[in-house]
Amino acid sequence: MTTHAWMPHSPCGTGCHPARSATVGTVRVVLRCVLVAVILLLVPVLAAGRLLPTAGRRAVARSGARGLLGALGIGLSVHGAPEPGSSTSTGTLVVANHMSWTDVLVLAACFPCRFVARADLVDWPVLGILARIVRVVPIARERLRTLPATVGDVTDALRGGATVVVFPEGTTWCGTAYGSFRPALFQAAVDAGAVVRPVGISYRDGDGSPTTATAFVGDEGIGDSMARILRLKGLRAEVRICEDIAPMNDRRLLARCAELAVRRQADVLTVPPLRTVDSNSRTTGRLEAAVASPVG
Repeated sequence: MTTHAWMPHSPCGTGCHPARSATVGTVRVVLRCVLVAVILLLVPVLAAGRLLPTAGRRAVARSGARGLLGALGIGLSVHGAPEPGSSTSTGTLVVANHMSWTDVLVLAACFPCRFVARADLVDWPVLGILARIVRVVPIARERLRTLPATVGDVTDALRGGATVVVFPEGTTWCGTAYGSFRPALFQAAVDAGAVVRPVGISYRDGDGSPTTATAFVGDEGIGDSMARILRLKGLRAEVRICEDIAPMNDRRLLARCAELAVRRQADVLTVPPLRTVDSNSRTTGRLEAAVASPVG
């Protein structure tokens, strides 16, 4: 794969996974696999062609995501502001931290949305079907020259009233550390005049403790990750939706505001100091003021 100096990189690896996690028995794993297969057969049929109106297809995608989460053994809790959706004709740019491929299922289960995701996602098992249904906006982060076109696609979607989900860290982290929010795709919100809604995602194990068990990091393949998650017991995803950040003309400041909002909601074990607040007191003041003055 071609890389460049600005290519997002995470130092996390499979060593970030818990040494031991509670697991279910073989029979439960088999049942989960069967449920996943049944849902993957039904959802494309229900959402195919023009059998359903747009609202119906969105409902099917959301129900399918919820069903897949349940089949994988992942519960879901949602806290915070109302579900994303702008009160105007302009859509909402939802930005979230990124730990796992399951984040896509988690957010798709919360609200109708489109995703900006790696271009080959449509070829993945499980997620590929959902990606085609929600019309993923593909991004090739290894090819910088294609980024303006992707920003343009997101801008058009926002102007059309869509809710678009972006993972601005650019890659997955384990949850005990995190990456900075890259500002590039925030330009779409600037150009469309759309609000940004930060969302924090975390995972808890059976006893309620934060866990890195779902982290899709390092050299682990999607098949290995799925097999490991299918065995986990009592896993729950928690989504904390922050208040909207009003449109602004500075994409870097917008990215910083969104990251600070997400980190305030983050449920992490150990994190490095916030890198988003620099030593310039005026920038810090603008950042704090913007977060403190959400869309009313």
